[in-house]
Amino acid sequence: MKILYHHRTASKDGQAVHIEEMIQALRELGHEVCVVGPDVSGKADMGAEVGWVRQLRDRLPKAVYECLELGYSALAYLRLARAAREFKPDVIYERYNLFLLSGWLLKKRLRLPLLLEVNAPLVDERMRFGGLGLPWLGRWAEGLAWRGADMVLPVTQVLADYVRARGIPQQRIEVIPNGINEAHFSLAPSPSDAKAALGWPDALVLGFTGFVRDWHGVDRVLRWMARDDTPRHARLLMVGDGPAQDGLEALARELQLGDRVHFTGVVTRHEVPALVAAFDIALQPAVVAYASPLKLFEYMALGKAIVAPRQPNIEEILVDGRNALLFDASVTGALESALSRLCGDPILRKRMAAGAYATVGELGLTWCNNAQRVIRLASVLRAGQLAADAASGPVQLP
Repeated sequence: MKILYHHRTASKDGQAVHIEEMIQALRELGHEVCVVGPDVSGKADMGAEVGWVRQLRDRLPKAVYECLELGYSALAYLRLARAAREFKPDVIYERYNLFLLSGWLLKKRLRLPLLLEVNAPLVDERMRFGGLGLPWLGRWAEGLAWRGADMVLPVTQVLADYVRARGIPQQRIEVIPNGINEAHFSLAPSPSDAKAALGWPDALVLGFTGFVRDWHGVDRVLRWMARDDTPRHARLLMVGDGPAQDGLEALARELQLGDRVHFTGVVTRHEVPALVAAFDIALQPAVVAYASPLKLFEYMALGKAIVAPRQPNIEEILVDGRNALLFDASVTGALESALSRLCGDPILRKRMAAGAYATVGELGLTWCNNAQRVIRLASVLRAGQLAADAASGPVQLP
């Protein structure tokens, strides 16, 4: 199958991992993939963001920036149309972004099936975290993009509820969560070697990966570490960067945690497995209600004991007491109690770790499996479109 893959993601973070891994998995299955999107080849570090985009967003009035986002769809459509003329795709696969309607425009023009991957309800997300100058325009664009796709692929069942609420029927929705590249994580060192490389050979290592924000609640982990009843050999490894890092570093100094806490800063993708390998307890202190956190799958791939909040999107993958220790985020001190319990019970840690690792295979949580599901859906859609084309006649780009 020939797949025209379109996205508007310019950052090098978890979004980029999803994009790159899906493309690689589709190609490894023997399919041709033509990628149309921003060129970020020169930015190798995970967590980095294209500077001029950030500056433009910060300096322009929200309404003006949103109109520019919508206008980008016209430019992207021309690039897609040019790629389609040369590549002659069977289907379009697009990663949803707010105000991005290029895939829908090309689908309408060429009568090609469109699969739309949805990772967040971006109107609601931007209203909550950054604000929208033109919320009515955002809701119009989001609804048009979702309803215009032949198949919408949200990453959680919770997110699928958002999609259904916008009028998309269940038969056009398929939940495909994030996954992992087993080959990539199979290269990770043993936990003992990973700890030795950090200079923590005898430590009990708690770890967090990704772009850390204030709402993640890592400050609670630092305060827990400063308590008198916390094991003295406990260490915290923060892998990645983010807007909360400066505040967390200051808090660690204030609590006099010294070398018990280590911040790696921005790292390359290839460094992540070797760092996560050192974890004894993997942290997901908080998560938005609809997300499929990439870090969870990486924790599971390396067989780590996971601490995470008990909420519906997490419980789609994790089961308390089987492959993770889940806590009630509405209860004061629940996270800290879970950490103390895991730290004090090596048998429980071992059982949770084994369950987490087994879940990857049991649920097929790999990029390869995700790509196979996408191809099955695309094949059905393509067969239906070919039958419709045979009845109505071919279409050509002008």
